[in-house]
Amino acid sequence: MIGKIRKKLIAVEPVIQPKKLVVICPICDRPIPESQKDAHHLIPKSKGGKATEFLHRICHRQIHALFTETELAMQLNNATALQETPEMQRFIKWIKTKPNHFYEKSRKSSRLKEN
Repeated sequence: MIGKIRKKLIAVEPVIQPKKLVVICPICDRPIPESQKDAHHLIPKSKGGKATEFLHRICHRQIHALFTETELAMQLNNATALQETPEMQRFIKWIKTKPNHFYEKSRKSSRLKEN
């Protein structure tokens, strides 16, 4: 049992909350809310990749909607390479106008549907 004095001290002590680190999405350069944080394998696991980076969920889904795993493994295995593709540049320009917590379902590219 806790004594009366100790109970009062516990009630008076301020609760120290650990500061949450602000994670910036390397694709769109916006802060990622905790609810929208996705880990992206720079080289897909199916192609032997291990390293991950946190991205916005919508950015992550857009990458997989636009590119095959082979393209991601061979050519687009870092944020800079992904940002330089015309498809992602259009997406980044559009997503920067949305709030950080924005999410909308991505559709597969017609180019990927044909294969």
